[in-house]
Amino acid sequence: MSAFKRGGGLDAPRAASARVSARGEGRSGNSERFGRWTESIARGMGTPWFLFALTIVCVAWLLWNTYGPESFRFDSAALGFTALTLILSLQASYAAPLLLLAQNRQDDRDRVQIEQDRQRAERNLADTEFLAREVVALRLALKDLPDRDFLRAELRSLLAELADDEASSDEPRDRGTRSRARRDSSPERSASSQDD
Repeated sequence: MSAFKRGGGLDAPRAASARVSARGEGRSGNSERFGRWTESIARGMGTPWFLFALTIVCVAWLLWNTYGPESFRFDSAALGFTALTLILSLQASYAAPLLLLAQNRQDDRDRVQIEQDRQRAERNLADTEFLAREVVALRLALKDLPDRDFLRAELRSLLAELADDEASSDEPRDRGTRSRARRDSSPERSASSQDD
């Protein structure tokens, strides 16, 4: 039996899993839902339609309680429309914190976005610096490579050397091949090769 399991009384602690579920996902999910709800209200209050609807309600309220039938009036003009004042004060007292909550959530999102933008800018800067170093390295490597004129001059000098070597080595080769041909054609050589 686990030490965290709750016994029958209130003197024993709750199970660890119950504590995690009560404090963990449930509250963050409710907090997120409430945050989205406050943002939707703040977005709604920031529209021209909300101001237009509030103006229409206030004008209708004032007209009804001023010119409406005496028995159906619910807010006295003599008292300065106390109920309308209270309702508008109540709306303002709830609107201000809801707007602040929505603004705080937006600030948090902006902070995360700024951090992501900063990290992206750092990566872009590092990539740009790396590419600049690579371009400089390629330029230096290309600078060390021989150009077309140098290659042509080198090839011409090699061809000239080869032509000189061939001209100087052709004469002894011709003599050597003639002497070999004489030896191969001698009668002794041909007779010994036939015996084999």
